[in-house]
Amino acid sequence: MTITVLPLGCTFSRRFLLPACRAGASKWPSRASLLRRYSTAVPGWNVEDLNRTRNIGIIAHIDAGKTTTTERMLYYSGFTRRIGDVDDGSTVTDFLPAERARGITIQSAAITFHWPPQQEESSNSLTLEDVNKKGLPRSAVSHTINLIDTPGHADFTFEVLRSLRILDGAVCILDGVAGVEAQTEQVWRQASTYGIPRIAFVNKLDREGAAFGRTVKEIGARLGGWPAVCQIPWLEGGDGKLQGVGDVISLQGLLWELGGDGKKISVSNLSTLEQSDSPFAEELKKARIALVELLSEHDDTMVENFLEHDEDHLAVKPIEILESLRRCLLGDVENKIIPTFAGASFRNIGVQPLLDAVVNLLPSPLERPDPEISINNVRCGLNEYLEGKAMVGNSSGSQKGKKGVVPRSKPATSLQKLEACALAFKVVSDAKRGVLVYARIYSGILHRNALLFNTNLQISERVPRLLKMYASDAVEQESVSAGHIAVFVGLKYARTGDTLISYAGNKQSPPEPLNTLQLRPINVPPPVFFSSVEPHSLSEEKNLQTCLALLLREDPSLRVTLDEDSGQTLLSGMGELHLEIARDRLVGDFKAKASMGNIEIGYRECITGTSSTTSKVFDKEIAGRKGKAGCEAVVKPLAEEQELQQSRDDHVYTQTVDGNRITIELPNIGEKKGKQADDMFPAHLSIDIVKNALLAGGLAALARGPKYQFPLHGVDVKLTFDLEQHLFGTETTASAIWAAARLATQAALREVSSSSGLMEPVMNVSISVQESALGSVVHDISSSRGGHVVSLDDDASSSSSSTESEESNTVDVSKIYAPRDPFEPSSNQSVSASLSATNQSRTISAKVPLKEMVGYLKHLRSITGGRGTFVMSVDRFEKMGSQREKAILAEIRGI
Repeated sequence: MTITVLPLGCTFSRRFLLPACRAGASKWPSRASLLRRYSTAVPGWNVEDLNRTRNIGIIAHIDAGKTTTTERMLYYSGFTRRIGDVDDGSTVTDFLPAERARGITIQSAAITFHWPPQQEESSNSLTLEDVNKKGLPRSAVSHTINLIDTPGHADFTFEVLRSLRILDGAVCILDGVAGVEAQTEQVWRQASTYGIPRIAFVNKLDREGAAFGRTVKEIGARLGGWPAVCQIPWLEGGDGKLQGVGDVISLQGLLWELGGDGKKISVSNLSTLEQSDSPFAEELKKARIALVELLSEHDDTMVENFLEHDEDHLAVKPIEILESLRRCLLGDVENKIIPTFAGASFRNIGVQPLLDAVVNLLPSPLERPDPEISINNVRCGLNEYLEGKAMVGNSSGSQKGKKGVVPRSKPATSLQKLEACALAFKVVSDAKRGVLVYARIYSGILHRNALLFNTNLQISERVPRLLKMYASDAVEQESVSAGHIAVFVGLKYARTGDTLISYAGNKQSPPEPLNTLQLRPINVPPPVFFSSVEPHSLSEEKNLQTCLALLLREDPSLRVTLDEDSGQTLLSGMGELHLEIARDRLVGDFKAKASMGNIEIGYRECITGTSSTTSKVFDKEIAGRKGKAGCEAVVKPLAEEQELQQSRDDHVYTQTVDGNRITIELPNIGEKKGKQADDMFPAHLSIDIVKNALLAGGLAALARGPKYQFPLHGVDVKLTFDLEQHLFGTETTASAIWAAARLATQAALREVSSSSGLMEPVMNVSISVQESALGSVVHDISSSRGGHVVSLDDDASSSSSSTESEESNTVDVSKIYAPRDPFEPSSNQSVSASLSATNQSRTISAKVPLKEMVGYLKHLRSITGGRGTFVMSVDRFEKMGSQREKAILAEIRGI
């Protein structure tokens, strides 16, 4: 079989098929040979079918090549006419001015394209059923790919979290030189939390020092899965420049034209490779044997296929390997396999096969687990509930056998009128279009101009415009169906994490219990840095508050508080870069005339004693109207081992916010539920209104400590609202209840203020250094910075690696197949010695006070010769000792 070059822009037709392919139509690669797999034009079909939809994300450590890979995907799919460059600031997905100026991703960008690309002139139409019958891979038909490029910097962790929440699959990109880095492990653990299937792409294999084999072993050791090597790098002369990849699944060599745009690929079969590059052909066969053996250990069907082919590893059909990989990736098994691919995106090598892997291996929305919802404090699956199988009552705490339970055999009428359910995962303020709300549709079809009910805020809003976003460009839509990502224009109140439902009927809100339906929320990590924000003049203050409100809707990981002593507005965030970007957005994009002060650490205050029951009655005018309400409060330290779970009692509500637990009790209601309980209040109040007012009042009191005026942490607050003592007819408004709860909580806190202490954020720090600098860095962390080294290298990887099961067995690195790297000393050394010899980078895992890590990067680079890097995340808030507390307070007060 001769090497054939296929120009990747032409329409596939039979004339491109080689005689050998035509003769073996029943075998791989059949009529749609692998030559077509890498073309960029195929007939256009209806790709809106959910089976042909992929919602995927790109996750990685910073500077691993996420945006570069995304730009190539867009180019080869036909979405763009040129390849965007990060260094030139011409990328499609990094479209914010700050992103292009800094060369990093700040906001996750959503973009939709098709792979393989569509073409308008189409006389034939294939379905997935047709593809299955012909034994072709799924990539033989066009699929819709909703892609999200996420940030890699640790300061933008929340941006990654809210993107992961709505993904069905992910591509984890690794730097072939640096290997598995600290932030790689962090985003991998975050993806594991949501049970997202992932494939790995080892990038930058064209660079000096790149080690595919070492990186593969690190995947097993540090990410807690078995790397299934699906491609191996094809080096010039065996140890020269990267020129292509070996496809282990199809036993073919894919050679890219050097210096081209990546659209021309030469494909060589195994027999040709044995003649032209026999060492590479032998390595390709070793990789195929290892892949089949690995799959046989995890998939019984692969064992049967292997036996059918007389135990010949090379005879197993590629389509059988693809299907086995898919079963292992999507199945619920311990130590899942991680399909691993190779390439160099900047050199345009390996991106088209990666796109095929996305289509062939990652799941469609129909293949993902039922989304988890909470309805009337009962947790169940969304589809389980919609099908009438979930036991959900009409009021809080309903259980099986109680009155008001939706029967399993007969769905409630309200369910039949539920048109769509969506989760808002991102809010963006656009200069031209206004506020854009990105949402994942989980059920039904959402139409333009539909009335959406926000179950978190209990308000309704109409959607005048419905869009699909292509990075910064938008296309108007009449409707968007389940499984897809939509953008709503014109919503005034929706925030990140809100559940939005469309309900047929004239009512502004759906009936109980549908109005309490909430998809699993997006957890917001606590901020640890803050900075003051001051308007340039008094006349600019109102505009500044408006701009800050927009900024908070965009990024809920930012917080705005008011210092009552100084009157300053304080903006809190996840890191120094996070606040710098927020400042740029505030001043540059929103045109707020304001300035920000120095970035400082956000300390917390804690209590060590328990207060007595403190009762307060608020009796003042609010906005010209008399308001009166009462409340009782008790505060005590929150025990670390205490389970922060919601109470099952019908009229006891528990919520944990920012490390504090607030419990609300409403006695005197008895067994009354739903409307009967609401009838005990004046017409303008209900249980939900009272509960929310009490919660907000308690949180307001916790925002400022009684001794040092820092926000409180680790406080257990119990608020009691007695209808006989604290309710005063129509004078008791929600605002009055809020004020009473705030006063009662503040009074209880003042009672125990003498025993208050100061807490500081302690960070999980992962530092990557060369072996030669290890001792200096460990000494610096332990002695100079008051930190505690938890582990080094393998210990860190085993403790931080995460699979879907925490108790799953660790991966034995010695059993992982990986091709020999060019600079590997010898093939007869033990795997562990070889890994140690080739991996000169060491990872230190430590816990260090945040104050000691401010400006640490400059110091780290000075003691490591510019080669050290680190990432950190919040571990916990820890109470200071008396001497450290005095020193910190003296520094804060400028003494």
